[in-house]
Amino acid sequence: MTDDAPEHIADELLAWFDRHGRHDLPWQHPRTAYRVWVAEIMLQQTQVATVIDYFNAFMARFPDVHALAAAEADDVMAHWAGLGYYARARNLHAAARRLVAEYDGRFPRSVESLMALPGIGRSTAGAIVAQAFGVWAPILDGNAKRVIARLAAIEATPGTAAYDKPLWRLAERYTPETRITDYTQAIMDLGATLCTRRNPQCAACPLADRCLSYRRSLQHRIPAPRRRSARAQRETTMLVVADEAGRVLLEKRPPAGIWGGLWSLPEKPAERDLHAFCRERFGIEVRDAGALEPMRHAFTHFELLIHARRVQLRGTARIMEGEFEWFARDARPGLPAPVARLLDAPQQTLNL
Repeated sequence: MTDDAPEHIADELLAWFDRHGRHDLPWQHPRTAYRVWVAEIMLQQTQVATVIDYFNAFMARFPDVHALAAAEADDVMAHWAGLGYYARARNLHAAARRLVAEYDGRFPRSVESLMALPGIGRSTAGAIVAQAFGVWAPILDGNAKRVIARLAAIEATPGTAAYDKPLWRLAERYTPETRITDYTQAIMDLGATLCTRRNPQCAACPLADRCLSYRRSLQHRIPAPRRRSARAQRETTMLVVADEAGRVLLEKRPPAGIWGGLWSLPEKPAERDLHAFCRERFGIEVRDAGALEPMRHAFTHFELLIHARRVQLRGTARIMEGEFEWFARDARPGLPAPVARLLDAPQQTLNL
């Protein structure tokens, strides 16, 4: 419902923000369009505490949009590895190249123009123009959605039109004409620190007196949980193929799909014989060095059980296909998190 939602919240929210908001996040100093953009993309599906170190390292390597656009995809993915949701990094790189090619590296100041770039939706575009340029634009990231849904007691299921449409109308109503940069940060901060999904701290909230969910004791039910089907289970066998120099054979994954664009360990079909597969796939002879401890890795929609086998190369080999390459064991060209853990695992194997 939105008919009796509070009319104005900016004054109370900004007064709270001045005292309790986050004013020292790295992308705020300096607060450029490029830094805000990279931070907003990193913060999708990821907590601030996790993002800060990644952001600082990313800025050290790619200090501006021209540096990012000029970089090789492998370099970008290597600096993203561990953050997950790798399509974000691919879109970030593609958008940087578009910004340089079409705008000479300058960020457009309209939501519509930014939304035409890869990976930038309405809320991210709004955050960029509001925080970097002080242009009026509503935002609706996950934290802002939760705050507004509770204020207006919107009980619809997240991700549905019945949930999103009234939220955008209210986001437009609540966004003030002045102090737009601070307001944008304030509503995100409130959701991140007080109006959290679990155990919201309503007694400390500056908007509690206006909040319909708080009045009606609905704050623990709103937002409603998403309807999720049981997480599917998948299995794969990965090969840690090492040569006499201790280098490991890695395979470049396709640009789309799970771990798209990253380097990963080769995967063997469960029904294939190890020696025959390595001979046919890589043109190399190997000896089986045993199995590693199975590893589970959770994705949004499925859980992957990884069976890993260490195999040692017999003699020398040349990998001719461009999708395979030998890397030193401590190299990090852009690896999925579970693959990095496998390469860092102790050398011992399970008893077969």
